[in-house]
Amino acid sequence: MINSSGGDYAYLGEAYGPLPAFLYLWAALLIIIPVSNAIIALAFANYILQPIWGACSPSDSAVRLVAAFAVGVLAYINCCNMRWVAKLQTVFMAAKVIALGLVISTGCIAYFIQGESRGFQKPFENTTTDSSLIALSFYSGLFSFAGWNCLNFVAEEVREPHKNLPRAIFISMPIITIVYVMTNVAYLIVLTPEEILNSSAVAVTFGDHVYSSFTWVIQVLVAISALGTLHSSIFSSSRIFFVGARNGHLPGAIALISIGNLTPIPSILFMGGLSMIMLVVTDVYVLINYTSFVEATFVAAAVGGLLWLRRKRPDVPRPIKVNLVYPIAFFVVSIFLVCFPVFSSPMEVVTAIGIIVTAIPVFYFCIARKSKPKWISSASSKCTVLCQKVFLAVPESIGEKTF
Repeated sequence: MINSSGGDYAYLGEAYGPLPAFLYLWAALLIIIPVSNAIIALAFANYILQPIWGACSPSDSAVRLVAAFAVGVLAYINCCNMRWVAKLQTVFMAAKVIALGLVISTGCIAYFIQGESRGFQKPFENTTTDSSLIALSFYSGLFSFAGWNCLNFVAEEVREPHKNLPRAIFISMPIITIVYVMTNVAYLIVLTPEEILNSSAVAVTFGDHVYSSFTWVIQVLVAISALGTLHSSIFSSSRIFFVGARNGHLPGAIALISIGNLTPIPSILFMGGLSMIMLVVTDVYVLINYTSFVEATFVAAAVGGLLWLRRKRPDVPRPIKVNLVYPIAFFVVSIFLVCFPVFSSPMEVVTAIGIIVTAIPVFYFCIARKSKPKWISSASSKCTVLCQKVFLAVPESIGEKTF
């Protein structure tokens, strides 16, 4: 029904109006997207550096520097050429499939031939039934599946989205679910839960147990896999800022498109810079809790918007339509993930809510207000002109006429 790029940002704006959409954009700007990219970049850096450090954990400074370098290189590639982006993604996908295939096949061999099942011998030992901690544990699990809605961010760039969006979902989600679950089963066959929790690079620890001197193969493949995830995240997430700027919710410079490359260079660089800033925090679990709480909140709001629009606009054409049982069940689970972690991680929740609330005065002062201060308009105009000159970029409407 809503085929605009931007994903949840577009849906919230259509369902509730500009303020909720801006709240999401603000949260995506300060938490969701840069933190998610930082987590993936840190994972890549850990896998690259772990073999060098051996039995010790890599130093935080080295991990941050390698992660920042990865973000910078991928942002540059996304700025330069969309053909490079597509070809690289194919390479990254092949590495991901090979790496996960090796892990799964090795785990199956260890179980059926050698009879190992270390992680399943006492699976619930030293665990808790605290509902708030159970909800918090889902954050780390669901983070692995966080790319399920990324294609919606670039809906305008998808050919025949009414056909290809459902196809992508129906084909990819079952495959990803089966592969990821089987990968974790393989990890738990070979490793104990304590070994998994204490490892900064689980695939490396897994490889040390089963591959011995050939562990480096897994390390390289998993590192490339993580790099591929970061690559696709940079590609899709930069479009949210682009659409937000196009709607007047961010400076106009971010909505510019390069004449030569046909890519939103300012938006990509803006997002890459924010991701590098988030690398100052190296505790991945804290980062996951921040981003997962905020994202769960807005996903619940977006699914609530679907239910609201079904009631508010029942006669609007809907090329893709599902039974209401599914969004209602999804909405209930999302509310559970939002509410229960308040009790186990109150500081992270309060901080995240505080960051979201700061968007309200910004919205009314800088966006909703008709007579904006001259210095804001002047600064935005100068920044736009500077970006146009530096990146040889133009607004999308002019680009459409030119090309």
